[in-house]
Parts: sequence; structure tokens; C-alpha cells
Amino acid sequence: MRVHLRAVGRLGGRSEERALTDDYLSRFGQTGRSLGWRFDGETEVEDKKNGGMASEAALLRAAIPAGSLLVCLDERGCVMSSPEFARKLQGWADHGRADVCFVIGGADGIDPSLRTEAEFLLSFGKMVWPHKLVRVMIAEQLYRAASIIAGTPYHRD
Repeated sequence: MRVHLRAVGRLGGRSEERALTDDYLSRFGQTGRSLGWRFDGETEVEDKKNGGMASEAALLRAAIPAGSLLVCLDERGCVMSSPEFARKLQGWADHGRADVCFVIGGADGIDPSLRTEAEFLLSFGKMVWPHKLVRVMIAEQLYRAASIIAGTPYHRD
């Protein structure tokens, strides 16, 4: 299963968020390999015309690989434990989903039209998080999920 990440906004090349995201995605790639999971790339989009959420949604749509299971990170989504998230990923893989694409919106969130296209909405709690931190958080949770399924000691119950 290929895992993709699409996000509105750019992480600075030398920012702490960039370093953490890259580190966790690299770890995910190493741990996920034995599971048949791989990280297949991150695309950052930016609405330079300031068209708002609808314009951001159009840019995100264009970046989502065809046929992907679309997961939007949104505060209205499902709140899960890390083991539950790991089982969700494993279930998608077991059901033959070749591509799963996680989408992070901009400062105002994800346009409702794109949100309704998602097969799954995932939340990191009722609080709203800066989209730069959400990028780090999903990268870490992907690594943690792969670690849980692979049985490595990273996650402790």
C-alpha cells in the first residue's frame, strides 16, 4: 500500500517541523517496508491567488493520486487511539487499497466539498492544530502505526 501526503502550505526547508516530518516519514518507510507499506511522497500546494478554501481544494484535488482512498484530517473527524489507527491502516491494506492519501488543509481547514469526497475523516482531537504541526503528527502516527503492526517496541501500551 502506498501512502501519500498532500498539504496546503509549505514547511520551511530548515524548520523544526520539516526535520521532524522527514524523520518520521523516513522511519515509516523503513518500518512499513516489511508490511508492504511505503511512503510515496508529499506534495505541498499553495494558493498564490488567495482564492480561499475552494481554491485550495482544487489544488489538493489535482495532487491526489487517482483511485486513492482519501483521508482528510479535520477536527470533525473520528478520534482514534494509535492502535485503532494502526488497525484502520492494516484494514485498508488487507482490503487491497493500493493508495491512501492523507490531506491537510490550510489555516481555514478543508473546503466542505473536498471533505464530503473523503472516505474517512481523521481528527487529532477536538482542539484545532496548526497545519504545520498536523503534518508532524500524521507523520509520527504513520510511523507508530507501522511499528504497532510490525510489533516493534516503539509504541508502548
